[in-house]
Amino acid sequence: MKRRRSPALRIITVVLLITVGIFFLLGNLEDRPVSNTASLTGENSAEEDTLIQKIQEAVSGEPQEVKELRKQQTADADEGHLEYYFGLLNENEQKAYREILEGIRGFHDKFYLSVSGNEETDRIYHAVLKDHPELFWVHNREKVYKTTYEGKDYCQFSPGYTYSEEERQQITQAMEKAYQEVLTQIPDEADDYQKVMVVYTYIIDNTDYVVSQDDQSIAGTFWKKQAVCAGYAGAVQYLLERLGVYCIYVEGDARNSTQGHAWNIVRLDGEYYYVDATNGDQPDFLEGDAVDLVEHKTTIYDYLCPFPVEYEENYTASEEFPVPVCTATDKNFYVLNGACFDSYDREHVMDLCRLRIDNDAAVVRFKFSNQEAYDAAYEDLIENNGIQDVARYYMSVHGLSEISYHYGVLDTMHTMYYMF
Repeated sequence: MKRRRSPALRIITVVLLITVGIFFLLGNLEDRPVSNTASLTGENSAEEDTLIQKIQEAVSGEPQEVKELRKQQTADADEGHLEYYFGLLNENEQKAYREILEGIRGFHDKFYLSVSGNEETDRIYHAVLKDHPELFWVHNREKVYKTTYEGKDYCQFSPGYTYSEEERQQITQAMEKAYQEVLTQIPDEADDYQKVMVVYTYIIDNTDYVVSQDDQSIAGTFWKKQAVCAGYAGAVQYLLERLGVYCIYVEGDARNSTQGHAWNIVRLDGEYYYVDATNGDQPDFLEGDAVDLVEHKTTIYDYLCPFPVEYEENYTASEEFPVPVCTATDKNFYVLNGACFDSYDREHVMDLCRLRIDNDAAVVRFKFSNQEAYDAAYEDLIENNGIQDVARYYMSVHGLSEISYHYGVLDTMHTMYYMF
């Protein structure tokens, strides 16, 4: 299985020690020429206004921008966005969340936040990025700087931006193009599961798993068509959110690996399910040269609403934020298609294979709900060549005297694939 790495976001803190307070600030002001001539209109000049503002800031200890921030009301929601992680923050954190979101959307090089703690700012910034995959220009290995002031409960935040204005427009157009293409593939009156399946398949069909300069955001997925797990998961979230499907972005760890991973959680009929498009894009589990055969390219649906117990044996969500608990299996691809077996019986498996072949399928796949049933099937069908019964039936239906076939197994998901 491919291991996916989403580099951790880093915040570099620059601490400015302001020890002389008002005298330090006034000292700087004294170096500037100041006119003592009153305005004929009775109004202050721009230079005088600036001087007055700085004196007021020196006296109060806060910049005017921070005072304005404290007066602003915090919006409870942002239209068109679920903002799951926003809901996990306290009132002060939510206020700073909105400040970061506004600053990034305005492409401001630096702006004030009404919080100052390092861990607190990290948590808020991460929440913004997890909730808003469309902010692709700040989510690709750019360093973030923060200036704090001793004894003050505010800071100055400087996100690192990626891409020129021309590139941002190109990426935005690519995002919209992808959305419109997905819309054409969704049947009328489709339910949320069908929408999830279309998006899952679309991302896999239109993205290559490639480490590149743009791989950590949806810019890689939609613009360059190349990404790693962060790009896949962000793209799924972006499209499903626009389609009105409850979907969140999740980061965590891969079992027995130092590498991280990113995936999604969706809500379908009131139940939560995992969706991992990155791992759905891995044809290299096939045996022999089947991976090189275009006609055998197939989407791996094992990671579309997988069994939670199986998925959690390999991936664990980060402890930074709690995520919804997944327990349901009703929307599992194999369960929905009558291809999941609780025990192994060759005739039951053969009935499924015959049904699929009779319907002109070139790929037959099925799953077992437990290790014991899977082991029994593997011994009979793979080790003892029981698969040849399926191949012979395929030959009889299609009038063939010989056939080349391939198989693939995903041990961790207890599934088998036959390709003819």
